Amino acid sequence: MTNRKKGLIITALGVLFVVPDSLFVRLIDSDPMIIAFWRGAVAGSLILVALLVSNGISAFKPVFNSGFPGILYIILIGSTTPAFVFAVTYTSVANVVFIFATIPIFALFFSYFFLGEAIQLSTVLTSIVVFLGLAIIAYGSGSSEISSWQGDLFAVYVSAAYAGALTALRKLKEISMVPAIPIAYIGTALIISLFYSPFEEFDSNGLFFVGHGLFIGIATWLLTLGPRYLSSPEVSLLILLESVLAPLLVWFVVGEFPGEWALVGGAIVISTLLVFNLLKLWGEKNQKDTKYYTKKEIKRNF
Repeated sequence: MTNRKKGLIITALGVLFVVPDSLFVRLIDSDPMIIAFWRGAVAGSLILVALLVSNGISAFKPVFNSGFPGILYIILIGSTTPAFVFAVTYTSVANVVFIFATIPIFALFFSYFFLGEAIQLSTVLTSIVVFLGLAIIAYGSGSSEISSWQGDLFAVYVSAAYAGALTALRKLKEISMVPAIPIAYIGTALIISLFYSPFEEFDSNGLFFVGHGLFIGIATWLLTLGPRYLSSPEVSLLILLESVLAPLLVWFVVGEFPGEWALVGGAIVISTLLVFNLLKLWGEKNQKDTKYYTKKEIKRNF
């Protein structure tokens, strides 16, 4: 099996494991912060054990020497756990995952402003259309019983935080920040435990709490490994599957219809990003297939 096929399989499995994330939040009858605690605690513990078994304690040493970018990465990743749960609690799942699809766009702009990387006209045009779709989603939230702009704002924060974390990673190219993920998840859970009593509801919701965390832990691990073997457009295209499958799953299981405006706005966002990434993938393939000639070859052949 080639590395590319391996990457496709691992990343696709990671996406499938993350699809039920929103559904778990819908099914668990508990305070959002309690859900966030168990999501982070279980997922973080699973990844922590996997790292200790595979690499030992030495895997964490580079993280502690990563400086400000490393601290920023941990804070941003940790903050997404409660923010995600609040997003799903206060708005529709469709709104949340459609907004999450904009993470690559946020990352491109953050790289431009904070790392000084060039930004292409195609990215600017894509962003304009994507944010038009987000505006339509936000407009629909004002007239929907299951959606609200407060939940949409939490989803926007999660997208921006993930993009910020990815930007911080660009400053740490020589360091594997995978060990930072359990630090972020477990650290957030410990902070939540200072203000809430998460174990009081374990008898009634324990199976869902643990199942939710296990799904996220496995998804995180797979989505960390898989993209190493794929190009950025391929990863983005696979992750777009969540934006399609998650609302369908919640619609099928709990009957949550996302609303007409969310479907229109979401279709604009997803189709625009689909075309954008397909064009990037096509451009990368053409670049690889391009034949470059030396001066001697030019004289000999032409």
